[in-house]
Amino acid sequence: MLLKNSELNAIRAGEVSLVFRRWRRPSVKTGGTLKTAIGILDIVQVAPVDRSQITARAARQAGYASLADLLSYLDAHEGEIYRIEVRFAGADPRLQLREDDRLTPSELRAIQARLARLDAASRGGAWTRKFLVLIRQHPRAAAAALAQLTGHEKDWLKIQVRKLKNLGLTISHHPGYELSPRGAAVLGFLEREPGPGHPSA
Repeated sequence: MLLKNSELNAIRAGEVSLVFRRWRRPSVKTGGTLKTAIGILDIVQVAPVDRSQITARAARQAGYASLADLLSYLDAHEGEIYRIEVRFAGADPRLQLREDDRLTPSELRAIQARLARLDAASRGGAWTRKFLVLIRQHPRAAAAALAQLTGHEKDWLKIQVRKLKNLGLTISHHPGYELSPRGAAVLGFLEREPGPGHPSA
């Protein structure tokens, strides 16, 4: 579920608690969470709703000045209408994680082992260290440019980099990526003590 920055800021401020979308299939589910630019959102409830059941109060809870404004937005899209109750759950834990570069030897080895498992699960072979080096060499380069350099499909590359981001090793920009302080520390460790799948250059 894509949300504009204005919507996200209103949710964080407690001014918006509902989102309405037309979908062929819901992209979020009740009880789930959503990682956004401002942090984590709790998806409290997702339910289909008939257009005639939407009230002016619900429109205000969704940040619209009037029911007519909300219905106009919905009528411009196709699919079933869903009512999504949301709540700001707090800062994205990856933000704090990526700044933590004071890692103990055991923490570094644990991350090394995690990266080795990602490499082992990839049909294309070891990629984690290669991507970390690539991002260090080409900070903020667009995903399409990085994909061209590696010979991989852009969408596949973006999925892999997201895995590094979930470990706090990279920072996403528009466009491109850069190593986080944590990522730089981990890459330095890998280059000093390469493990399986990461031969020293």
